[in-house]
Amino acid sequence: MHLILRTLLVIARAQARFRRGRTIGHYDVGRIRLTTLPTDLDLNGHMNNGVYFSMLDLGRFELTIRSGIYTIFQKHGWYPVVASETITFRKSLKLWQRFTIESRIVGYDERAVIMDQRIVVRGEVYARAIIRARILSKSSGPVPMADVLAAVGVPPRTLHKEEWIERWADDVLLPSTRQPAPSEWD
Repeated sequence: MHLILRTLLVIARAQARFRRGRTIGHYDVGRIRLTTLPTDLDLNGHMNNGVYFSMLDLGRFELTIRSGIYTIFQKHGWYPVVASETITFRKSLKLWQRFTIESRIVGYDERAVIMDQRIVVRGEVYARAIIRARILSKSSGPVPMADVLAAVGVPPRTLHKEEWIERWADDVLLPSTRQPAPSEWD
């Protein structure tokens, strides 16, 4: 993992907050403040586009730990894996710039949880990503979404997944691991 030390710090801090009762709801916006470090930069002097996805991992740890979802998953022997993700960049993050990662579960489909994550500086969105994550069982593979919802709780009616996200999730779907997926170019 690219950001192992930061990841361990984020996990430890989120667990401490959770134990102290500084929790958030499963469907609330989770927020974590970070700083762009020299190891995050590319040759253009701004955060490398690949680093954004690693940073978003930190936001998902913060959200799932502080909301108690992480504990629920551990109890069941489950873990999330990213199935697909897309990001749009608006402004660059520079060296030592402080930013906030905002993360929220915005919906589900029959196979995955969908999250909206944003990189925000002083209230302004610099980048936005949509993450589609499958929930897997350590013993039996993919977990049916009905089981996940039964464990985590049914989302509120106000949960909002934009229409284009459903189309995107379908459009980028690859065959199951049990199906062939040859690399063929037109």
